[in-house]
Amino acid sequence: MQKSRLKKYAKLIVKCGLNVKKGQLVFIDCGLDQPDFVAMVVEECYKAGAKRVKVNWSYMPVTKLNYNYRSLATLSEVTDVEKAELQEKVDTLACKLWLESDDPDGLNGTDSEKIAKAGMARYPIIKPYRDAMENKYQWCIAAVPGKEWAKKVFPELSDKKAIEKLWEAILYTSRVDDNPIKAWKEHNENLAKRCKFLNDYKFASLEYKSANGTDFTVGLNEKGIFLGGGEYTLDSNIYYNPNIPSEEVFTTPLRGKAEGKVVATKPLSYQGKLIENFWVRFENGKAVEVYAEKNQDLLEKMISMDEGAAYLGEVALIAHDSPINNTGVLFYNTLFDENASCHLALGRGFNNCLENYEKYTVEECERLGVNSSMIHVDFMIGNADMSIVGVTKDGKRVQVFKDGNWAI
Repeated sequence: MQKSRLKKYAKLIVKCGLNVKKGQLVFIDCGLDQPDFVAMVVEECYKAGAKRVKVNWSYMPVTKLNYNYRSLATLSEVTDVEKAELQEKVDTLACKLWLESDDPDGLNGTDSEKIAKAGMARYPIIKPYRDAMENKYQWCIAAVPGKEWAKKVFPELSDKKAIEKLWEAILYTSRVDDNPIKAWKEHNENLAKRCKFLNDYKFASLEYKSANGTDFTVGLNEKGIFLGGGEYTLDSNIYYNPNIPSEEVFTTPLRGKAEGKVVATKPLSYQGKLIENFWVRFENGKAVEVYAEKNQDLLEKMISMDEGAAYLGEVALIAHDSPINNTGVLFYNTLFDENASCHLALGRGFNNCLENYEKYTVEECERLGVNSSMIHVDFMIGNADMSIVGVTKDGKRVQVFKDGNWAI
């Protein structure tokens, strides 16, 4: 891969994704797969004025060993060092970047129940820190190719060629062209137009239908708004892009208002394992029945992680005719696959999808119908024949999606 293109990508992540400002701290979580690129990102952070950049490296085989050999008690601990770092993030509102590269099957052979119980034990300790930072700091998720991930996507190629081809797919879908920052400015403007259309209608519900068996209605919050592309931080009002790439416009639905069955159209990578060929059925807003040809037990554990895990936290609309879907690549990675297709998310909702959300406490947002959970897991339901109809409070019906694409 040309170094000049990678430098453009690094600059895009720092300037458009995180939008690092002078004097800010930056935390980067990443694997060992592309250390030279991580160094490029670190340098761009410092060029943007970062005061300090801390890189937290991980290696999935070691993570797997930890899950296999450590006791549930030690996996459940939140150490004093972790608490100190969380508090520093709260105090400084540090930028946070995740660079994904993990093997989609990297945790096969681990005890899913043990991992889930450890997460459930840690969540109440970590939640107050997360709530204190909510919507106040810049964060971004982007990706770099790892060897195992690349071979999963392109199994017919050699390691080197698979990595190169995955780089090409990442850069293309992330709009790394002659002027990536300009391209993202135009992209954000287009997403904002979609959001305005949806917000002007103030839909009370969305109805989904597809020949694959999806027949589903989700209720929307009367105070809800659709967002897409870049967002602004509270207080500091800094504009940043949380996901690179991103094609979605999304909102947080009204907790307790979802009925029917949705059929997944792509595999879901969760806890280092793939859940494949699955569907979810909702009653009174809650997932009451699930089925998967592969890893159904993991899907069942996922929706029982806590009381809110079986309720929806997000509804996202993406055209089937999108740059990511048009690559013809199944990425086996939620960051990409969710942006190739309309999707839903089980678990935690977004407070900033409420009008004037800054006036409400976290608890007030929950009372207004924003779901609370330790998880937020996207799964894809869009396909080429997807129909979505928006229904207003007074019963007006508007075709929003037809044959998988925007009807507006």
